[in-house]
This record gives sequence, structure tokens and C-alpha cells, in this order.
Amino acid sequence: MNALLLGVLLAAAPLQEAEAPPMVQVGLERIEAESGGVLKGRKVALLAHGASVTAAGRHAVDVLRGVEGLEIVRLFAPEHGARGTAAAGVQIESGRDEQWGLPVVSLYGEKTQPEAGDFEGVDTLVIDLQDAGVRFYTYASTALLAVEAAAQAGVRVVVLDRPNPLGGERIEGPLAEPSSVMPRTLVNTTPGPLVHGLTLGEMVRLYNDSLPRKTRVDVVEMRGWRRSMTWHDTGREWVPPSPNLRSADAAIAYPGTCLLEATNVSEGRGTEAPFLTIGAPWLRVPHVLAGVAVQGFALGPARFTPKASPAAPSPKHKDQDSAGIAIRVVDPVAARPWELGVALLQALRRQPEFEWTRQGRGLDALLGTRRVREMLRLDWSLNEILDADQGAHAGWRAERKKHLIYE
Repeated sequence: MNALLLGVLLAAAPLQEAEAPPMVQVGLERIEAESGGVLKGRKVALLAHGASVTAAGRHAVDVLRGVEGLEIVRLFAPEHGARGTAAAGVQIESGRDEQWGLPVVSLYGEKTQPEAGDFEGVDTLVIDLQDAGVRFYTYASTALLAVEAAAQAGVRVVVLDRPNPLGGERIEGPLAEPSSVMPRTLVNTTPGPLVHGLTLGEMVRLYNDSLPRKTRVDVVEMRGWRRSMTWHDTGREWVPPSPNLRSADAAIAYPGTCLLEATNVSEGRGTEAPFLTIGAPWLRVPHVLAGVAVQGFALGPARFTPKASPAAPSPKHKDQDSAGIAIRVVDPVAARPWELGVALLQALRRQPEFEWTRQGRGLDALLGTRRVREMLRLDWSLNEILDADQGAHAGWRAERKKHLIYE
């Protein structure tokens, strides 16, 4: 058969669509399918946000209200609020959600942990949060502090589990230093390395086991999720768990590009692609691109002008034409976001206009340690910085092993 005829036949042949992966079933959907399961007849406080939904878009409040005998006594609201629409860092007010007709207790603002009175009339704390799998994303810390308070109040905990979008095998970055050295905040409370490789259900089990006063923890497990999966393998549509984490690709880059929050370089807030767009009016893009080549990512030049929006009321370099870098995830499994973040910081520090926020304390707070900034100051190589945490990673893999739910 000649090449021309072969080309005609191939062009005429119907295209075979790639088979979509079977959809992972999350804990909330199991509760819905099983008519409430372990939650039947319970009086609950629900810690949830805007991404606490089924694949069909039903929110956890609506699903739980359909469970026989279950009463939602109150909601707990993490950062970004119970509906997930508030901008980063905006204090969430306690009050009442008029649409749902439920009292809301804020855990992001004046207090970050429930008080004993917040569990009045409650026998079960239900947690349904889509986490990002990285320590400085505050939802896991909020969940753990709520578990600690529930244990003190004698309230059981049920976690409706969801995928870690980074997968269950990726472990990267430093451990936080003890609280006597670095005071605990919502960005550095979660145990383990910066990228810990646990689902929220697994993290709650591990944390509860460490408490002097424990409570009963039940995890409504996912169906079909494996540790090797990133979000791209779950078959699920991405629902932003916060206003600026808008895609599964952004979640892959986030543990690295979010480090730029501690600098005078934009991490992309105020653009269409936060955490996948970085830059500044003064950035010498070719110099940065020449120094950053990280597996799983492709970087290229871009220009952007950050604009204020409800998701980013005061973005860096607002309304200024900025030279930047567009980051593309080309292999979600192979991608190494912590390496990307460190490589970017190394390259950006060589720019004359570069500055740390709060004289570098912003980075220390994000990471829960001063060691990384000191290594950068001393011009450690990229491999030296990455290798510094290998021993801690081995210890973490051993520590977390008995708390793993999924293979």
C-alpha cells in the first residue's frame, strides 16, 4: 500500500477517544449511596467548604440533610469560608448561613479551634474538606485542631475522605521545627514533610493517635483511589477548594510556586492562572529560565497585568505590566514542585530587585523552619538543599505506615 493511500485511509478512519479513567468515589458519595451509613441518627457539627460536593454538585449540607435521623447542629468554617469564596487571609466571621439556615462558627480569624461550647448538642464532628496535600494549605491544620478539640469534648470524628491531588507517594520538602523554635500557625501545624503524601482521613488518624486524649475516628474511605494517583487519574472534575487554586495543574505546582508569596515576585494572584504564572515588572525572564529546569514542568516567557478581583483584592504589582513566566505541567507524576520552588528562589535571588517579605520571615513561617532560607543565603546547590531532607523523609515513611488506608 503506498504512503498516500495509507494517509487517506487513516484520515478517514474514525478517531478512537481515549478511555476515561473510572471515577474515584469520595466519602461523601458513599454516605449518599449508603443512605447515611455511620452517620444515621447523629447530631453533627460539619467542617466543610465550597468543594465539599459530590460529582453531581450536591453539597455536603444537602447530602447530610437527606440522612435518616441526622441533624446538622452547626457548621465550622475554615479559611475562605463555608462556601469557599473569601479571598486568602480574609478573616471569616461567625454568624448564620441564611440559605442553609445554619449557625456558622468561624475557625479562621479570632480563633482557629472550636471551643467546648461549640460542641453543645453535638455527638459527631464530620469533616469533609478537599485538601491540597501541602502543609501550608490551611485546611488540614484546621481539621487537626478541630479533632483535638473534639477529643477534649468527648465527640467522635468522621472524616469523609477525598483524594490528595498530589498523590500518596510524593513526599517532598522540610519538616517543621518544634513549636519552641517556630511558633505554630495554620500554615505549619500539619506533621510530616511539606508535601506529606496522605489523604486527610489518613492524616487525622495519624494525628489522633498522637494526642494524649484520643477520640474515636472513623474514615469513610474512597473507592477506587490508589496512592499512585494524582488528580488527573481520578476521573473527577476539579472543583476549586479555594478561589485561587483553580485547576489540578495549579495544585501540582502550588507547593513550589506558593513560596513566592514570601517574596516581591508575583505568584500569579490577580491573573487567570494563579500559581502557574509568576513575575514582576522588573523581572529578567531569560536569566530565570536559564537557571530553572525541573522534571515534569515546562517554563516559558509570558506577560501579564495583575488585576484586583474578589479572589485577589490587592495582588502584587496590581495594574502594572509585568514580565513573567508561564508554568505548564507536562507530567503530573514526574513533577517535583518542591524542587521547582527552590530552583525559582535560587534564580530570583540573583535579580537585583529581589526582596524577601518581612526580611525573610515570611518564608520561614510558610515552611515552619529557618533552615531553607539559611541554605539559600549560603548558596547551597539545588541538590544539596533537596538532599538535606532525605533522612527525615525516610523517618516519615516509617511513621505514617500504620496509618495508611490505601495501597
